[in-house]
Amino acid sequence: MFIAMNRFKVNLGRETDFEAIWLGRDTHLREVPGFVSFNLLKGPEREDHRLYASHSLWASREAFEAWTKSEAFRLAHKDSGGSRDVYAGHPQFEGFDVLQEVVAVA
Repeated sequence: MFIAMNRFKVNLGRETDFEAIWLGRDTHLREVPGFVSFNLLKGPEREDHRLYASHSLWASREAFEAWTKSEAFRLAHKDSGGSRDVYAGHPQFEGFDVLQEVVAVA
């Protein structure tokens, strides 16, 4: 398993715009081989921004990397450059290989 995360610093007062962009877009993830799940996370407010993170779970690092080179990735990100003033800087990517998973008993 592989976890891909992007941290976004969103300018204060632009949180609604950021959320509308992300919640209203088609991620094109459901049909991607190796995709497991996606979460958009709203974090704490800081002095000059609010922290958000995207968190996606993949069957493997290779599945994630294949997605980043796919048509689905291009479609999901085609309009991302039009709202740069929402962000306080570039997103920060973090990738993690899963060493252990603990799940609830049903």
